[in-house]
Amino acid sequence: MNILVAQSGGPTAAINATIAGVIEEAQNYKKIKNVYGALNGIEGVINKNLVSFDEIDIELLFKTPSSALGSCRYKLPTDLDNEIYPKIISYLKEKDIRCFIYVGGNDSMDTVLKLSNYCKKNKIEDISIIGAPKTIDNDLMGTDHCPGFGSAAKYVATTFLELEKDCSVYNQPSLTLVEVMGRNSGWLIAASALSKLNGGEGPSLIYLCEEPFKEDRFLEDVGEKLTEGKPVLVALSEGLKDLTGKYIGGSESEKTDNFGHVNSAGAGKYLENLVKKEMDVKVRSIELNIMQRCSGHITSKRDLDESKMLGQEALKLALENKSGRMVGLKRLTNIPYQVEVINTSIQEIANLEKKVPLKWISSSKNYVEKELINYIKPLIEGEVEVDYENGIPKYFSLKKY
Repeated sequence: MNILVAQSGGPTAAINATIAGVIEEAQNYKKIKNVYGALNGIEGVINKNLVSFDEIDIELLFKTPSSALGSCRYKLPTDLDNEIYPKIISYLKEKDIRCFIYVGGNDSMDTVLKLSNYCKKNKIEDISIIGAPKTIDNDLMGTDHCPGFGSAAKYVATTFLELEKDCSVYNQPSLTLVEVMGRNSGWLIAASALSKLNGGEGPSLIYLCEEPFKEDRFLEDVGEKLTEGKPVLVALSEGLKDLTGKYIGGSESEKTDNFGHVNSAGAGKYLENLVKKEMDVKVRSIELNIMQRCSGHITSKRDLDESKMLGQEALKLALENKSGRMVGLKRLTNIPYQVEVINTSIQEIANLEKKVPLKWISSSKNYVEKELINYIKPLIEGEVEVDYENGIPKYFSLKKY
């Protein structure tokens, strides 16, 4: 028998660690002949574009950011009678693939849901479809936290620490707005508060997208901080929405992807222009953009270790023929930090979002509570030793295999 792994959705610094875990675990079973990887997610299966992992450097793959197999945002049809489903299953059987592990976020779990539902409907019991979580947004149900989030949070916390060092060199008021990823959940922007852990000032204000954003209140908050006569650093979620649910800085005419997601970036620049119009202060906006999700030089060891472990557990679950489920983590204690691996029906995960509890957002709506900081802190701990060559990090590439 053979197994198949694939990745889809936005890349992270830890998604390859999950693949490394699957490959490493597969080596424990003589009945597994090959571990295949589908290039560009489910599209690689549809287009019969697979690679075989043979004698690869698993440790280097473990440390490498982004999606080594490539990714996609392909949405399978809702109609399970669509011809694409028997095409996919026929190819899996042709390659003697009994386990298909799909690594990704909300949209990827939609793929797991549809494929497993098709198999169930058609009584296909010799192929297991299993989901393994990843997303820097940390918005997946069925798990305490998602692989990829811890490393992205570490990057965000470090970046805000260093930005504060830069902004504070001048003893005069100024405003720096920093936009962080998170379309509909504010987990990642909350990590900016961790920049204060070692005595730094951190951001003066943090705005999560779980709370409606009010421009007048924002200007009041900023104005109050500026009266202190010091530089002001503000953390903004890219997913900020007004009282009507419209993205701040967005447009009603914006195009959506295959899953109906609007490009929500633009809040920072919009609010920069608003401040320029309403206030007499030096202001600039910074969008961290894709840098925050694939920075392999500053990853969380705990994040990568858990990502690898979930890859191992996903294969075990698949071999038990527990199709239509996703592996995840349950936090047992925070101090000391302890988790256990769980698995949940994909029906309870796909197309749902886990948002920051409102009780973890300050009553002033412009900062986070200590409980949220305590939740994130263990996830950024530990450092991964990066291999360097010619003065820059050395990463895994399929082109070498």
